[in-house]
Parts: sequence; C-alpha cells; structure tokens
Amino acid sequence: MTARGNTLGGSTSPYLRQHADNPVHWQEWGVEALAEAARRDVPILLSIGYAACHWCHVMAHESFDSDEVAAALNDDFVCIKVDREERPDLDAVYMSATVAMTGQGGWPMTCFLTPDGRPFFCGTYYPKEGFLQLISAVKQTWRERRADVEQASDEIAGELRAMSGGLPGGGPPVDPRLCDAAVAAVLRDEDTERGGFGAAPKFPPSMVAEALLRNYERTGSQRVLDAVRRAGTAMARGGIYDQLAGGFARYSVDSAWVVPHFEKMLYDNALLLRFYSHWARRTGDPLARRIADETARFIIGELGTGGMFASSLDADADGVEGLTYAWTPAQLREVLGDEAYWAASLFGVTEAGTFEHGSSVLQLRTDPDDRHRFERVRAALLAARARRPQPGRAALVVTAWNGLAITALIEASVALDEPEYSDAATVCARELLLLHLVDGRLRRASLGGVVGDSAAILEDYAALITAMCGLYQLTGARSWLTTATGLLDTVLDRFADPGQPGRWFDTADDAEVLVLRPADPLDGATPSGASSIAEALQLAAHLTGDPRYAAAADATLASATPVLAKVPRSGGHWLAVAEAAVRGPIQIAVACDPTDSALLAAARRLAPGGAVVIGGAVDSSELLTGRDRVGGRDAAYVCRGRVCDLPVTTVENLVVTLEGSV
Repeated sequence: MTARGNTLGGSTSPYLRQHADNPVHWQEWGVEALAEAARRDVPILLSIGYAACHWCHVMAHESFDSDEVAAALNDDFVCIKVDREERPDLDAVYMSATVAMTGQGGWPMTCFLTPDGRPFFCGTYYPKEGFLQLISAVKQTWRERRADVEQASDEIAGELRAMSGGLPGGGPPVDPRLCDAAVAAVLRDEDTERGGFGAAPKFPPSMVAEALLRNYERTGSQRVLDAVRRAGTAMARGGIYDQLAGGFARYSVDSAWVVPHFEKMLYDNALLLRFYSHWARRTGDPLARRIADETARFIIGELGTGGMFASSLDADADGVEGLTYAWTPAQLREVLGDEAYWAASLFGVTEAGTFEHGSSVLQLRTDPDDRHRFERVRAALLAARARRPQPGRAALVVTAWNGLAITALIEASVALDEPEYSDAATVCARELLLLHLVDGRLRRASLGGVVGDSAAILEDYAALITAMCGLYQLTGARSWLTTATGLLDTVLDRFADPGQPGRWFDTADDAEVLVLRPADPLDGATPSGASSIAEALQLAAHLTGDPRYAAAADATLASATPVLAKVPRSGGHWLAVAEAAVRGPIQIAVACDPTDSALLAAARRLAPGGAVVIGGAVDSSELLTGRDRVGGRDAAYVCRGRVCDLPVTTVENLVVTLEGSV
C-alpha cells in the first residue's frame, strides 16, 4: 500500500501550506500518519521547519519540489511535515535527538523514525544529491539491518528520556549574591567593542538585556548600564534593525550587527520592544525611545492580523534572501538623485557593499544632522522599496508570542505615554481569548480566524497569564485577573510535576504521548516555559495574595539556581524574574482615581522591572485593601515583599521611597 498523496492543503499552518503542492506525499503529524507507517511497516521521514526559514525554502526548492526525490520517498516512507511554531513539543523532542546525534541543530530538521516515532537518524539541511544518497542508505539499512535500526532507536530514545529531566525540584532560594554573580558571568562574555555577547552569529540578547536593566535598577552599577547601552545601541544602529520601516531581523551573521538573517519574528520584536521600552522609561535615552516607538508600530502595522499578531515576515522575497532590503549606490542615485551621496554616507552604502553582489544593508551609525532631510530621504527609499518584491508573511497566530507582544505593548504604552499601544494590547488579548480558549483550555495557534487542534504548551499559558496580569494592572478591570488565575490553576493542575515542586513539564499531563515528555528549563529564542511560569506565578501571587501561587513561584525560582550559577546567558529570563524576586518584588498601590492620577502615572513610569503597580479606590483590589487617600490626596503605598513604607502623596517622595527600596 502506498501513501495517500499530499494532504497539507487544508492545514492551519502557513508552513505546511507552502508544501501542499510538493510531489512528496506529505502528511501532518497525527494518529493516521503513524498508523499508516505501522501498517506499511516503513520508516517515517519527519521534516520540521517554519514559514520564514530561508534554508527550509532552499531545501524545499531543491528536493521537495523534485519528482526524483518524491519518487525515492513516496513508496518507501511515510513523509510527515511539522511546523515547529505550531508543534513546539515535537520540535523539542526531535531537536534534542538531532543535537545528540550530530552535535548541532537547526532548521530544516530532517529525521528518520521508526513507525512508533523513535528516531534513528537525524540531521538538518541536505542538498539534493546528498539527500538522495541518504534516502537510499536509509532504505537499504531498513531492509537489510532492521535489527540494528531497532536497537539504535531504542538506545537513542532511552538517552533522550534520561536527558529530559529538566530542573530538579528543590534548591536554595535565589538571593542578591546569586543574581550579582550571574550578572558578572554574563558581563565577562560581553563584546565591549561591538556590543552584545559572544561571537558571530549574534542573536539579540533581549532577555539578558532586560535582566541587566533590572540589576542596574537594584544595584545602580554603571558598568551594567554601560553594557545595556552598548548592546542596545549596536543593535539599533546596525543592519539587524530595519532603518527604514522599523523592526528587528532574527540575528546578525557577523559580530558587528551588519548583515542580518532577514526574517523578522514576532517573538524577537516583542522581547526587544519590552527591553527598549524599559530602557527608555528608566533612562530617557532618545535612541531607546525612537526604537521602542518604531518597533511597536512595526508590530501593529506589519504583523497585525484580525486584532492579533502574525508570527513572522519571511527572510526571502522571490526566493532571494534580502532582496527587499539591500541597496547599491546606483540604486540610491536612481531614487534620490543628488541626495544619494549623503544617504550613502549616512546608511553605510558602499561601492564594495556590505552584503552580496555589491549591495549593502542599511545601517545608521550616527544620527542625521538634518532630521527633516532624513525623513524625506527615508520616505523616498521606503516608497521605492515598496515597489520591490516583498517578503511573505506567515499569518500563524501563536498564543505565546502574542502574549509576549501584549506585555511589550503595555510597557511601550507606559514608557512613551502612547494609549494606542495599550489599546492594541487589549484588543489582541480579547481576540486571542475568544479564538484560542476552547472549553477552558488554550490552543497553540490559529490561521485566518480558524483555531488549530494543537494544544497550548506551558509557554503559551505562562506568556498569556503574564500579559493579562499586565492588563489588569493597567486597566483595573477585574476580568483580566480572573481569567489569568483560572488559566494559572489549569497550569498548576496539568503541567506541574507533583513529585517535585518547582519542576514543570512543557506539555500537559493529558497531551499526546511522545517519545519523551519535554521539560526544557533553558531560555532560548524565547523564554522557557518554566521561567515564564515563574514570572506569571510571581505576578499573580502579589496581585491576589494567594499563598499557592507564592509557594509555587518560590519553588520554581529555587529550582533555577543551577542555571543562574552555571549558564546564566541561557537563563536571561530566569535572571530577570530573579531580580524582581530579590526586591520583593516591589508592590506599589496607589489610592486614586486611576483615570486621572499623576501619582499613578509616575508610579508606572518609575517602577522597576517586574514590580506590581495597581491603582484605584480603597478596597478595589487586594493591594488596596484598607488603603485610602491621605488627607484627600492620592497616596502611594510601596512595599517590598511583606515590608511596607509609609504612604507618600507626591511624586518627589515616591522617587525617594523607590530609590530606597534596594
């Protein structure tokens, strides 16, 4: 019996739909595909990627569009395509296998599995000829050395299960010394010349930068703030940032932030928006303010879809990476005429080029001497760029990444005093709950207003709970907190390890059973599920006073001490949450009319990262129980953990009180 043809046309994944016309008989992961492999007694080819992935497109064009490759696959394999954005649980399992077998991972991921899902050979990108040779070798091995395949897959599955322990429960509480040691270790890896951390390729250190800002707020360390400034400035002025339209690319292929990998991901821009907004709020830096504003507008304008936000913009346009974004001096002259030389000097466009084929990626290493001239030039270049082929947009709406965007837009709204951003955050949260909350449980993703079947994982719940805690603080609407705590109770019931308090699984206890149940504690391109739920628990504990949340938050952070002690750059979000925790976190309750209170606005602007800020009438929330205006004036009550200061009624006194809360 042969495969039943390519069935991806009805998928809710834009990545899978990109492969719906391949001659390869792709199927989605599920019971039917696995059953077919068992019935036919053939191995599974599992290919995992995502819609904006450049090398996924290359392999698709070279191999999966090839009739020759399809003929080699269709009769002897069940071919399964997985979108890592829709099924991060599957991606985590088989990425672990790929890294274990090859020493590295990435996408496209190419795995060969037994019919019951055990991996026996894994890799990443293969050129067509190499892929055909691999297919032939796997066929021969499956036919002639089946016992060896079964033994190898058993051993690999066993090793993966042994590696999947995650963080053990227990451990000492986090304290300031641990945080300071983690920060010192991170700073030892700083590239003080070019900004950021480590060598090429350089990924935006959004979570680490946020943690460093929080450490600076606690310690006042100028060295820490300087590292924040160097990283933030280098990214904002380099080619990784779109100097014409705003928004950050995925990473820089070089150490100087010049040439990006051009895909633009929602999660990167959300995390960076949170950081730049916080930096702007804390220091007033004009570059930070501009980048925060432009990034917020990029998210809303370019990624907005049905009130929510799409996952990414592609790296390619017309199959060419960077086609939309790179410029030559001749192209500048064609658009700008006599102003081309000025623009080339400003944007770093050279005759030799900084990218491919003599083209350059725009940088903005110094501010223009004439802002009006700059805006005129930028508008002309944007108009010309709009006539070029444009990168595709992957319109998949991912719960976790939208949660990150909501939180970032709230931060931007406060930092820039821009209600448009908080309005966008509110609309996104409402639409997300209407579509993705099904029978009390969250789903991972949707496309075009149709929610997918994939269950949400821990990071989805955590990011959305944190976002709704933020909306509750901003609006005072009790419904946000009620929904957040309802979801948090589901997390406690379904994702926590009952035998080890503080340990979390990435999938629910009633989720599909895979080769292993993932429980990865390390932060990657996005915060890990475990570090994210630590933040959500911490916020909910102080907004509700519920001791269950406080105990779970403490246990979760205590489990992360090995990460902070040994690999702090892989625990940027853990460190940010820990920094908030060692300060209490700080809680500011302002007795006031929240629609018109200068003291409440100041509290939001001055609050350190991770603080809880709430405003309203006496007894309107747990933090305002028994707390009223003082002498007819708005009053701010500042607490650090269970220790509170006397109420203050002026912004000046609030500044003094917060400066003393270290």
